[in-house]
Amino acid sequence: MQFQISNQKILKNHDNHDNLRSFSNPYLCSMNIQDDLQSRWWQLEAKLVERFGKKPDMETILFMIGVQELGDIKKKFSKEQKQDLMHIAVCTVLTPSGYYEIEGVDADGWPHFRQLKELPKYALKEQEDFLKDHVLMYFQQQEF
Repeated sequence: MQFQISNQKILKNHDNHDNLRSFSNPYLCSMNIQDDLQSRWWQLEAKLVERFGKKPDMETILFMIGVQELGDIKKKFSKEQKQDLMHIAVCTVLTPSGYYEIEGVDADGWPHFRQLKELPKYALKEQEDFLKDHVLMYFQQQEF
């Protein structure tokens, strides 16, 4: 089992003794965090493949979360509704981190969110990882 702390790594060995090893290269530690994120993402994808029969991309996963949160499973959604469902998903997964809160639900049952704080300014890869991490937390909270 590994725990990440800044640029130090604590490894639990089989004898349950803690060994502290420092790495002078923070990139290596970043890689360990990235490897963990990627590994957890692949596990989620595998569960989704098992359930739905094919590997979903990020947009499909967000769409599924949006439908789940809306609670209205239709056979067909318009293109605009699909975009709205993905927006619901993004707001939902970022709510626990304090970026959004639900304002209410409109007459058609669609939730509306209010942004509470600015989203971090990341490069494209970091944005993707930020969203993946929040999607993973969402599925964990749903006990999926």
